[in-house]
Amino acid sequence: MAEYIPLELPDNPRLAQNIIHFARALRRAGLPVGPGRVIDAIRAVEAAGFTNRMDFYWTLHACFVNKPEHRIVFAQIFRLYWRDPRYLEHMMSLMLPAVRGVQENKAAQSAEKRAAQALLGDEMPDIPEQEEEQEDGTQIEVDASFTISTEEKLKTLDFEQMSLDEIAQAKKMLSRLTLPVKPIESRRSQASSMGKRTDYRRTIRDALRKGGEIRSIAHAKPRLRWPNLVVLCDISGSMSQYSRMVLHFLHAVANEKGQGWAKVHAFTFGTRLTNITRHLATRDVDASLKAAGAEAQDWQGGTRIGQCLHDFNHHWTRRVMGQGAVVLLITDGLDRDDPAALEKEMERLHLSSKRLIWLNPLLRWDGFAPKATGIRTMLPHVDSFRAGHSIQSLEQLAEAISRPDDAGEKARLMALL
Repeated sequence: MAEYIPLELPDNPRLAQNIIHFARALRRAGLPVGPGRVIDAIRAVEAAGFTNRMDFYWTLHACFVNKPEHRIVFAQIFRLYWRDPRYLEHMMSLMLPAVRGVQENKAAQSAEKRAAQALLGDEMPDIPEQEEEQEDGTQIEVDASFTISTEEKLKTLDFEQMSLDEIAQAKKMLSRLTLPVKPIESRRSQASSMGKRTDYRRTIRDALRKGGEIRSIAHAKPRLRWPNLVVLCDISGSMSQYSRMVLHFLHAVANEKGQGWAKVHAFTFGTRLTNITRHLATRDVDASLKAAGAEAQDWQGGTRIGQCLHDFNHHWTRRVMGQGAVVLLITDGLDRDDPAALEKEMERLHLSSKRLIWLNPLLRWDGFAPKATGIRTMLPHVDSFRAGHSIQSLEQLAEAISRPDDAGEKARLMALL
């Protein structure tokens, strides 16, 4: 039987307690942190010491983080819990509604709202609602029937600013969205008594069966075919949360029958291109995205848009771009590779697709301008340029796909080049 070895805590027992509370916050934020990892973290801090902030950060990071998508949440909770002396006041401002018009109108940073919710949790105090009264003492009844519902507010909320509960609700809403597409008339025809096209071959064949006399004219109509949907999704660090929500949406599109798409092909790219099409076929969305994340090893890494598009054009264009495919390019366009190579690959991608739609979350800013070199290089080679940061923007995408003349914000931004 193994001998029981008691756990030796660091010299300061409060440090061990703080690590335990920190681990609880990580667990509430969605990280798989169990008692074993907490003990390992305390022992690791005891061995590494608490003299250097960066050593302390990476010691806890090595104990608690094992997936790329957990890095942002860990970093925000660590900053708020260990490094910011006024983190409590800051988190309160993120979680509580404005009181007496004093609250600062400041948007939370990436994953900061989820970090605040994980740290404060159910300990948030309830704010009593003030009842307005008239001068005579009678209460004023406010009709809230026309106020915006929670679901409507959630549609316009940025994916990066959502809390854990809001993300869960958003995923349910995304699972109900559809992306229908109209069929394409091909050059091939099929017999139809109401068709406007004359079927000369069928007319002659019918006449030969009846002694060579033409008694009726056969008609035909164009045969309908459905295009493929090809999605190229950026999973670099700046696009991590947006990509995750968009992939939830694409999973619903790929598994919903009757929307018109012949097939949905999905690729992720950061520093390399990864085909995740087969994972979207899994009915369970969580299992699907988990498998896709395991295969895409460059999740939340750097960005090499030009090289990844070159790999797609060279290896996958002939396989997935037939039948008038519609391409969704989801990226912020922040690329530092050679602009000439990027422009060449964008031009080839544009020529290979029937329609190329670019979804960019940076377009959510009112003052957005195509100043980055990657954006200036890519913009002329897309058919439509649209925002992709909220549920509402994805709903508008469904309307844009059914309108071939929709260019989104491309014309306005091209005038700024």
